[in-house]
Amino acid sequence: MTTTPPAVYADGLRKRYGPKWALDGFDLTVPAGAVHGLLGPNGAGKTTAVRILSTLLRFDGGQARVAGFDVARQAEQVRQRIGLTGQYAAVDEVLSGRQNLTLFGRLHHLGPRAARRRADQLLEQFGLTDAAGKSLAAYSGGMRRRLDLAASLVVTPQVLFLDEPTTGLDPRSRNQLWEAVRTLVREGTTVLLTTQYLEEADQLADRISVINAGRVVAEGTSDDLKSKIGGDRLELVVRDAAELEPAAGIVGRVCRAVVEREVETRRLSAPVTDRVAALAEVIRSLADAGITVEDIGLRRPTLDEAFLHLTGGPVTGVGATNGATGSYQRERS
Repeated sequence: MTTTPPAVYADGLRKRYGPKWALDGFDLTVPAGAVHGLLGPNGAGKTTAVRILSTLLRFDGGQARVAGFDVARQAEQVRQRIGLTGQYAAVDEVLSGRQNLTLFGRLHHLGPRAARRRADQLLEQFGLTDAAGKSLAAYSGGMRRRLDLAASLVVTPQVLFLDEPTTGLDPRSRNQLWEAVRTLVREGTTVLLTTQYLEEADQLADRISVINAGRVVAEGTSDDLKSKIGGDRLELVVRDAAELEPAAGIVGRVCRAVVEREVETRRLSAPVTDRVAALAEVIRSLADAGITVEDIGLRRPTLDEAFLHLTGGPVTGVGATNGATGSYQRERS
């Protein structure tokens, strides 16, 4: 039986900047047709990895293959099969949207007519037809990012590298770009995504690699990573602080677990296994004891919490959106 090779493969990649190893044994396997998220704190090596895999940067050790070709020895073949959208838009500020895409088509060796036809297709796909003839000075940040993504798709790539593609976008523009990525994947493109938005990886990625200090420290689905810090938790807030300890006794007995207390907020929390049964029993027991609660429910760990647990550091920066509780700054390496 023939096994399909991974779309992206890295084994022991190493890259040094002066005395510092930006990558120090970086491993990655991305199957064809998937979205793979790459998360890590500032300076972890995410952008360095993308630049190496897209042939923009030489590496000092290890090996890598993209679309079946060796990144070091077959760079030209790799470039013919990939697209790249970096942290900053690569489109021309003076040209119109249509002119930008036509130019990219010509650079990809399309004929004049084919380049114009492909430009119009992409403008329609990304909702930019009405602004096709305007210079980029009239484009919003979201429109520029969509045009930048469109430019990387003039020739549909086997593998698309997205390096923090939605940084600085408003929620509507971010959602539009997410949908464009989903469409590409449905059509067979493999996507490697680095992002400063934890929710973005949660929404888009089939699997996620967490990178710290130049190497992958954990990998799995979003649920896999969340499970590394424990399963579901029952949380409740009592109305009267005097009832905190009696309520804790009930929660501990039902959940058969150590109960965490936050005295100032009158909050209790404990891990649960049989989540629905435990919730029902706690509610019934609290009512029987005459204890009034202001809030009660079941909560699963967030990707933010998994990130903190796996990297041992705080999520920094701003820009959490759509319910995310944090984000981390773009890396400088």
